[in-house]
Amino acid sequence: MTIRVLVADDHAAIRNGLAMILDTAPDIEVVAEAGDGAAAVRKATALRPDVVLMDVRMPEVDGIEATRRLVADGVCAVLVLTTFDMDSYVYGALRAGASGFLLKSVDAPRLIDAIRVVAAGDGVIEPSVTRRLIHAFAAAQPREVVSPPGLDQLTDRESEVLVCVGEGLSNQQIARRLGIGEATVKTHVSRVLTKLDLRSRVQAAVLAQEAGLVG
Repeated sequence: MTIRVLVADDHAAIRNGLAMILDTAPDIEVVAEAGDGAAAVRKATALRPDVVLMDVRMPEVDGIEATRRLVADGVCAVLVLTTFDMDSYVYGALRAGASGFLLKSVDAPRLIDAIRVVAAGDGVIEPSVTRRLIHAFAAAQPREVVSPPGLDQLTDRESEVLVCVGEGLSNQQIARRLGIGEATVKTHVSRVLTKLDLRSRVQAAVLAQEAGLVG
């Protein structure tokens, strides 16, 4: 099955470079490019790609708002690219429902693998980057720790899985830690997202941090 991707970035050279990298994968097809968030939303809504590779800072409509619109309307999954400069745009993208994020310095194999992971319905979480990002914003914007609605509906196993997601562990790592199969982990993650009314694995990681489940 071919994974259809739309690349959104306001720099033509970066868009072209990303498209060239993705086109080297036999199972990935770049179906369109967009130079701003409004164009990304318009083209993605029309073409229904599997994944939008979304820059954060773009003119007209930025990547955060574009991500929010696409995810809210169920158009496609969004993988955000960032230079990791610790600004609120990145945190906003996670809250908007992005399925993950990567640094723009990512190498070709990792980028291609990330597209496949997101297209499969999973999330791309770089443990070190994710923890640094979430902790930095938690420190900069302290808030009262509250128990999110739905948290008490989780089973003990689902709660354990949520903690692992909050730590940035992959399905494989969670399976090893909890002594269960990867398919079972994926099922638990899906149930956690449903019960907590979340749109992505990354949102679950943020929630786990904000709820004080992860130290």
